[in-house]
Amino acid sequence: MRFFPHLQKIDWVLAGAAVLLVLFGIVDLAGMAQNNPRMLLYEHKQIIALAAGMLAMIVVSFFDYRFFRNSPYAVILMYVSALVLLGVLLLVGEKTRGLTGWFKIGEFAFGPAEAVKIVIALLLAKYFSLRHIEMYRFSHLAASLVYVGIPCMLILLQPDLGTAVIVVTLWLAILFFAGISKQQLAILFLSGALVFTVGWTYALKEYQKERVISFLNPYNDPQGSGYNAIQAMIAVGDGGLFGKGLGYGSQIQLGFLPEAHTDFMFASIAEEFGLVGVALVFFLLALLIWRIMSIAFHADNNFARLFCVGVVFLIFIQVVINMGMNIGLMPVIGIAFPFLSYGGSSVISFFLGLGLVQSIKARS
Repeated sequence: MRFFPHLQKIDWVLAGAAVLLVLFGIVDLAGMAQNNPRMLLYEHKQIIALAAGMLAMIVVSFFDYRFFRNSPYAVILMYVSALVLLGVLLLVGEKTRGLTGWFKIGEFAFGPAEAVKIVIALLLAKYFSLRHIEMYRFSHLAASLVYVGIPCMLILLQPDLGTAVIVVTLWLAILFFAGISKQQLAILFLSGALVFTVGWTYALKEYQKERVISFLNPYNDPQGSGYNAIQAMIAVGDGGLFGKGLGYGSQIQLGFLPEAHTDFMFASIAEEFGLVGVALVFFLLALLIWRIMSIAFHADNNFARLFCVGVVFLIFIQVVINMGMNIGLMPVIGIAFPFLSYGGSSVISFFLGLGLVQSIKARS
């Protein structure tokens, strides 16, 4: 009896924007499949991920998000489970292109790092919502850094630099909205500079350093570390106003653009659909972010607000980095475009996050 009244409380504009973004990516995968039959399999798997994600969002929306705010153990249990998954992944995960990032079962793979992002957003929202009047204490900042640092270390061991960067910047964003002082922020940036220097010297692998450096001038090594960025920029420039049409992008169909279905899906959209297609993507993203921020504004507690901010930031920072990779303004560090790029783990994880956002809306 309560099923239909609850569905009326769901923000269908928000859900529709997310679904249309995924469908746009699926359509582009169909175009890639004309000269690459494997893309047809990716297309079918992405359709399954979209259906599973929508179902997950609706089911989670029925769950009262205040359970996570009020329970002293629920979020910590999820956090520990996420750490265990990341640890087991390093032992038995599938290694692809030097990255141990997925559990693979047949043709399907699951990347736990995507779900970990949502769990960390939940954890930080709960931690700082309980301590927002004590933000001046460095002990709270240090404790939250430990919470973030442990999964980051496990992710870096994969080694996945891009996801680690996302997790750290998520922490900084929630800190900012929770009310960190200017002095604390300055100390954090100085500490971050020190950690970056040490990490660059001792932690990053040589190919990761090459990726970071190559974006400054990819033509220094056009057949090596700069190749991906150069081909992506050519694809973006080729699209013009209306694009070359679905299945007619030369960079994609002739195989010049690597990873066109994941890291460089934005460049693929730009080449085949042009500026008009890119504008449509931006419109859907703006609509999605606006609806989530509206729900955050109307929420009646800090936990709900901070979690919504965390979800918005996860979407926003991945869009910024991925676009930067595609147009040569940022290093290629393996960040996919949210909802648009191929990847079932990412799609389902984001829809799970949107499910909690819908739960917040239904109970505000």
